[in-house]
Amino acid sequence: LNCKMTLINRTSKSARGKREIEKKGSLIVENPKCSMFLRGVNASILAVNFMKDMVALKKPNATYFSRKNDLRPFEDAVPLQNFAKQHDSSLFMLGTHNKKRPHNIIMGRTFDHQLLDLVEFGIEQYKSLDQFKHIQLSSGTKPMLIFNGEGFDASERMRRIKNVLIDFFKGPDVPQVRLQGLEHVLTFTALNEDTIYLRSYKVLFKKSGVRTPRVELKELGPRVNLAIRRSNLASNDHFKRACRKPKQSKVKKIKNISKDPFGTRLGRIHMQKQDLVKLKLRRVKGLKQTAAEKKLKNALQIKRKPSNAENRTANK
Repeated sequence: LNCKMTLINRTSKSARGKREIEKKGSLIVENPKCSMFLRGVNASILAVNFMKDMVALKKPNATYFSRKNDLRPFEDAVPLQNFAKQHDSSLFMLGTHNKKRPHNIIMGRTFDHQLLDLVEFGIEQYKSLDQFKHIQLSSGTKPMLIFNGEGFDASERMRRIKNVLIDFFKGPDVPQVRLQGLEHVLTFTALNEDTIYLRSYKVLFKKSGVRTPRVELKELGPRVNLAIRRSNLASNDHFKRACRKPKQSKVKKIKNISKDPFGTRLGRIHMQKQDLVKLKLRRVKGLKQTAAEKKLKNALQIKRKPSNAENRTANK
């Protein structure tokens, strides 16, 4: 990668070129986030294999670049920003290796083609996908993410790292998921602020004799312990600006319609008070009025009617 590469803003005269430029611009409803996986100059085999496993889990929204690139995002982020803009990728992972930081990966994301967050991890006790029993996952599967441990709430830095992991592994945004689509689970466990334990499981639905299936988890791989190293996180103002939603995407509030925590749409209907006396029911012998009830009803109706003398007084 040429570090002196610059991207020139060009305008297109053709309709097709204009459409391509609009696709790379800001959208109200963003496309699925793409991830790029890059090799550093001295990337170790362990880091390369780990990135290839991540590409297999994140397909089809992931691209692996096998060419070596002299990138140092902690020292100079411009070459990486240009590379991400060129390939329209807002998420990236870079594999490096040196004596001070062996088997190193740098995970990060960009906003508006500018670097937002950088987190550096060291790979420890790694077990690749090939070392597990071969289990197939459907392409484009949206994983379920589970975060365990008090470490993720220990500091603002750990909370931001958790947010980066969610953004990186959550998959595409979909309106709904069928039961058979819930087949992949990723768990992240942080007992302290030093290490994050990443595990991957396949969800198996077994027969249970009832309508609800019996759920079992089988380890799918990869299995790795990520030692937290350096980090370069965005400022609070920059992070708030990245999380801001456009006004056009906000759903207008509709009167008497709401949603519960699970997204189910609920409606409220306002009705007049019902007169249960006039409710038409099946004529059952047990529901017929007795003679005493009829007599009382007639007496109440006579009592409610005004007399002739009262009517004359009212007319005067």
